[in-house]
Amino acid sequence: MRKVQVPVNQEKLQVSSEILRAVAHPLRLKILEFIDQNEMINVNKIYNSLNLEQSITSQHLRILRMAGLVQTQRDGKFIHYSLDYDKLQNAVEAVNGFLHE
Repeated sequence: MRKVQVPVNQEKLQVSSEILRAVAHPLRLKILEFIDQNEMINVNKIYNSLNLEQSITSQHLRILRMAGLVQTQRDGKFIHYSLDYDKLQNAVEAVNGFLHE
């Protein structure tokens, strides 16, 4: 059997795995959907509306932020979250392309 060498860009692989990890959790998907429905919203409204603990909501938002799937905008003491639709679309297209091959 012939060995095939596949060049792997470790940096891109790391970023890709963070994105997939971020969207692979049901609660994070729920948070993403809620942000999408509200366009821009602060963490207080997210955890109150979804009946979550503030600390858990913040942890999940941190993962989504680190993956680049949500953007933040500070307004005084509040941080408002919105979706990075381009990044989300790229992730969906990449997964769909992989599954259709």
